[in-house]
Order: sequence, then structure tokens, then C-alpha cells
Amino acid sequence: MKWVIVGLGNPGKEYEGTRHNTGREAVFYLAKELGKKKDVVLLTPDTFMNKSGQAVKPLIKSKTAAGSLVVLRDDLDLPLGRIKMTFNRGAGGHKGVESIKRAVGTEAFIQLKIGISPTTPNGKIKKPVGEMTVQKFILSKFKPAEVAILKKLHKKIAVGLNLLLQAGRDAAMNELNTH
Repeated sequence: MKWVIVGLGNPGKEYEGTRHNTGREAVFYLAKELGKKKDVVLLTPDTFMNKSGQAVKPLIKSKTAAGSLVVLRDDLDLPLGRIKMTFNRGAGGHKGVESIKRAVGTEAFIQLKIGISPTTPNGKIKKPVGEMTVQKFILSKFKPAEVAILKKLHKKIAVGLNLLLQAGRDAAMNELNTH
């Protein structure tokens, strides 16, 4: 089986290091970890987020092929430092995932959601509210302490995706969703 791993984000220097590019930057890290595997295609679309499906469609030609698609993306509903792997779930308002879902004709693919929201000192999520506030937040750059958290997370994502390739989706979900 050939896996297609897509990191969502926006192209261009001005978007590097932003919360919305979390998936894209994770794939750059994965290129070092998984890049030599013959059964893996890594993709960072050069389209803007809401047009991500245009880049994915040529690689996923059927609904069956979508089962081997992994989409790494930012998630406002998860705190920074948390990840969650799902399969056959909706976009949750994420424009990049919506574009891919339309392009491949199904939502039966894996999403690896990477938390980007801050938390209070007691661990409660502080999700931004309001369209303009959310837009400003997701396009803001990570602080140095947050970048350190993401680097640790990249290693965990690599372990989880290696497990996906070797032992399948359920094993990877058990590993990634329990921490």
C-alpha cells in the first residue's frame, strides 16, 4: 500500500512558523524521518489552505485510495502539545480538510489533528472566539517555548506514523490518542 501524507498550511515565507502551518511543518520534519520509505509520498501543497484538495486529488484517484491518505493539520479544539488521530470524520470547520474532502469525494481518510490552542495554568483550553480573533490567532507565530513543545510532538508524530505504516491504523490510533 502506498501512503500519502499531506501537511496542510499556506505556502510562502510569511506563513512559516504560524499556527495554521503546523501540519505543513510537521511534514518537513517527517521528511527526515520517513523520506526514504518507498511506500510513502509526503506532500506539502503549494496551494493555499482552502485549495489543498487540488494538490491531493491527483494522488488519490478513488474513494478506496483515500483510505491510505493521512492529513496533518492544526486544530483549535486541542491544546498545544496534544495530537489526535481520527478516521472518517468531518472537517470540523477546517477549510483545508473541507477542500480535500470535496476533491477526493469522501471523508474516509485519516486526520492527524495537532493542537494549537493555549491553556490556562490549570490546563483548561483557551480557544479564541470570533472569526477575526481566530484568523489573527491561527496566522500568529509560535513563541519559542511553544516551538520546543512542537519539536517534541514531531518526534511523537513520527513514531505514530511509523506504527501506522508497520502495524496499521488501529495501532497508530491507540499509540497517539492515549497520551
